Amino acid sequence: MRFEPITWERLAEALADHADALEPADGGTRLRIGVDGPPAARTGAPAELVAEALRARGRAVLTVSTGGFLRPASLRFEYGKEDPDTYFDGWFDTGALWREVFRPLEPGGSGRVLPDLWDPVTDRATRSPYRTLPEGGVLILHGPLLLGQWFPFDLGVHLSLSPGALRRRTGESERWTLPAFARYEDEVAPAAHADVVVRADDPRHPAWAGIGREDTGG
Repeated sequence: MRFEPITWERLAEALADHADALEPADGGTRLRIGVDGPPAARTGAPAELVAEALRARGRAVLTVSTGGFLRPASLRFEYGKEDPDTYFDGWFDTGALWREVFRPLEPGGSGRVLPDLWDPVTDRATRSPYRTLPEGGVLILHGPLLLGQWFPFDLGVHLSLSPGALRRRTGESERWTLPAFARYEDEVAPAAHADVVVRADDPRHPAWAGIGREDTGG
C-alpha cells in the first residue's frame, strides 16, 4: 500500500466528494460512514471535517461517537478497570448501536437515531432526545474498534497508528488498552476492511493510500 501526504482538510473534501456520489449498499436512502481509530487518533476531528464538507454539499449529516454507547460500569469493570480483553469486546454496546443507530436507517426505517445512550461519568442513561436523519442524509459514526463488527458502513475509514506512535500518543493512564489494539490488528486487520486507510502517526502530517478496499471481508 503506497501512502501519499495529504492535509486533513483535503482528505475531508476527497471523502465528501466520494461519499456524495455513493448509493447506500442496502438500497436505502441514507448513507453510513465509519471513522475508525484508537482514542489517540482523535477520530472526532476528521469525522467533523467530513461532516462539514458534506453539509457544504447540501447533505444532512449526523455524527455519532461510540463514546456515548459504553456499557454500564458494572459490565465494563466486571474483571477489573484495566482489563484489555474486556475493553476489546465488552466496553462498547454494539447491540445498542445496531438497535438505536443502524436499524432506523435501513430501507423503510424511521431515520430516528439516538445520538448517545450512556454517560460514563454519571454511569446513567443520557436521556438524549432522538434525532431524525432525513432521506438522503449521512450518518458518520466514529470511535475505536469499529471495523470487523459487520456494521453496514458504505464507506469505512481507518486511522492507522504504528505501535510506537500509538504508545507515544496514548496517555499513561490509558496504556493498559494497548494490548486490545494489538489484538485488533492481529485478529481483525482493520486496514483490510477499510475503504480508506490514513496513516496518522504525526497528527500534523497525515498520509493516505487513496480510496479502495483491499479486501471485501466486511
